[in-house]
Amino acid sequence: MTGPLDRVAPRYGGGSLIDVLPSALALLGVPGAVDLLDLTPRLAGVRRIAVLLVDGLGWHQIPTAAPYAPTLAGLAATAGLPLTAGFPSTTPTSLVGLGTGVASGAHGVLGFTVRVPDTDRVLTHVDWAGDPDPSRWQPIPTWYQRARTAGVAVTVVSRPEFAGSGLTLAANRGGDYRGAAGVDALAARMLAALAAGAGPTLVSGYHPDLDRHGHLSGVDSAPWRSAAAEVDALLARLVDGLPPDAALLVTADHGQLDVPAGHRFDLDTDPRLRAGIRVVAGEPRVRYLHVEPGAEADVVAAWSTVLGGAADVLTRAEAVATGWFGPVPEAHLRRIGDVVVVCRDTYAVVATRSEPPMASRLVAYHGADTAAEMTVPLLVLRG
Repeated sequence: MTGPLDRVAPRYGGGSLIDVLPSALALLGVPGAVDLLDLTPRLAGVRRIAVLLVDGLGWHQIPTAAPYAPTLAGLAATAGLPLTAGFPSTTPTSLVGLGTGVASGAHGVLGFTVRVPDTDRVLTHVDWAGDPDPSRWQPIPTWYQRARTAGVAVTVVSRPEFAGSGLTLAANRGGDYRGAAGVDALAARMLAALAAGAGPTLVSGYHPDLDRHGHLSGVDSAPWRSAAAEVDALLARLVDGLPPDAALLVTADHGQLDVPAGHRFDLDTDPRLRAGIRVVAGEPRVRYLHVEPGAEADVVAAWSTVLGGAADVLTRAEAVATGWFGPVPEAHLRRIGDVVVVCRDTYAVVATRSEPPMASRLVAYHGADTAAEMTVPLLVLRG
């Protein structure tokens, strides 16, 4: 049994988040879609599929949530299996991986923040207003586009404020967007879209609050428990309203783990960690370091000395060779740092001065390759 701090490699092509939509759409007859997750024995004949992604609902967090989320716990016990997220195990990377069905190297949304090549600009994907152009920055057609071309009615239901954002266009283009501000609206609009029309239907829903409360207060904090109960109410309503020719797939983008105050390195207050660095991107559990010319070896040596066993410190070539990102085309390589720092155990590298202050004050983080962060559920229910 994999422990929460054991390392987990992404299982692209047969056991990962990127395999969910191709597997679902194979059931609806979309050309080119392959049932990589072997859903057909359970779901043969369904004509409507709802896919709900609960942000921050890692497989290893389900037992913690179980006392407050009996519907979730029951589905996990009877109709659940673990998948892996892509790498880094972070929301923008996972949402685009779900939508496109390809690994992060191919779609190019390679982290929470990345450097825009040939500039010193750091792009924060969740605050992406459209520059760079989403269709150029993320060039892979989505499965929503492919499904629509094949005659499937496609609806995406998420928060109203995300409509038209760069990340939404990169991950969800091709779906009719419907705003839903809370769990009641999310359930109602997902079920309404699922029931509309008589042909094959795909509905994708997104719920962010469990992740937010984990970040702000910690996994198993009182706000996190309340958020878990809210997720359970959402699941119960979707289960109760599922049409008989429909299926519900529930998954997540990543898990989370709490990072103690004593396990945080501050790159802004340690001169050894600033030496030779031009641009810092990524996030506290996975740092991308873009270095001054000729400084790569010194940066690797310095960070390896300071962090010791708290992180793996790799060159870009070494990081790509691990397979974390899948194949990385030349156009996307320089979005990855010259040096890649992947934190182990419950360590993180914060930046108290150069990043928004709240980012270094969070309780829980994700992004690295521990099982707690990488392993996500797939819960499968037929109407």
